[in-house]
Amino acid sequence: MDRSGILIGLFFVVGLGYVGYQTFAAPNPAGHSMTPPDLSDIEAGAPIANVSVPETFSEAALVGQNIFNLKCAVCHGENAAGQNGVAPPLVHVTYEPNHHSDMAFVLAARNGVRAHHWDFGNMPAIEGLTEGDVKLVATYVRELQRENGIF
Repeated sequence: MDRSGILIGLFFVVGLGYVGYQTFAAPNPAGHSMTPPDLSDIEAGAPIANVSVPETFSEAALVGQNIFNLKCAVCHGENAAGQNGVAPPLVHVTYEPNHHSDMAFVLAARNGVRAHHWDFGNMPAIEGLTEGDVKLVATYVRELQRENGIF
């Protein structure tokens, strides 16, 4: 076997080892399970998360809050606390910046989202929002998250 064959074989062995580790041995970060949480003790339509609101918001977050209240709160609830049976809380470790970037919020609003963390069905695309609008909403959500210990 020549040198390139050995390198290719080594590449595949390392890759398979990495996939095996991620699948079977790597720790699963708290809150990032693909198994939806049990919400049976929460009344339908009730908030899912208990959200602490900061005393003050940045100017960008205040604009984002207004946009959120007009376009997002109908499903995601007041202060992004979610609504049982409707939509998940965005003030939740699942949506922390290291797991769902601000661009994930933009893409979700633009394209909709196939249900994958929660059992509320698919999220449709949201009409009438620019990328800038959604980034302001993300700023609002991030400030709520930080107030609630989600970084």
